[in-house]
Amino acid sequence: ICTAEQLSQKIQPFRQNGQTVVFTNGCFDLLHSGHIHLFREARKKGDVFIVAVNDDFSLRKIKGASRPIFPLKERIEILTAIEDIDYLASFSEETPQKIIARLLPDVLVKGGDWKPEEVVGKREVEDAGGEVEIIPYLEGRSSSDIVKRIVNSAKS
Repeated sequence: ICTAEQLSQKIQPFRQNGQTVVFTNGCFDLLHSGHIHLFREARKKGDVFIVAVNDDFSLRKIKGASRPIFPLKERIEILTAIEDIDYLASFSEETPQKIIARLLPDVLVKGGDWKPEEVVGKREVEDAGGEVEIIPYLEGRSSSDIVKRIVNSAKS
C-alpha cells in the first residue's frame, strides 16, 4: 500500500513511457463479484491500475457507525490478492479528491451506480486531458444488497 506521494513517484516512469494510468476508488468493505467485474473492466482501460481505498475512519463517516465490517488491513490484504490491481493506496478523507488531484490518472473509473457528472475528481482529470469511464453496474451485486440478504437470511 502506498501514499499518494509514493504512488505519484511510482507512476512517473509509466507516464514517461506513454503508458495509461487507470484509477478507481471505494470502500470495498464487502468485496463481491460486482467489484471484481469493475476491476477487470478498469484494467482493460490502461497499462497501470491503481485502487484507492477509504480507511476505517472515512468509511465510518460515509457508511455509519456499524462499519467497516472488515478493517482496512483486511480489505487491503484481500485486494492485494487481485491480480488486476497494480497499486493500492488508502485515504482518510470522505472523498478521493486529494489523491485524484495528486495522481491525475488518464482514466478515472467508477461503477454504474455513479452518474458521470457526480464522479469526484472528474473536473481535475478532464482538465488534465484524462477521461471518466463508467463501468455498467451488475444488477443485484452491491454491498448493500449483500447486507440485506444476510439480514433476511438471519431472520428466517
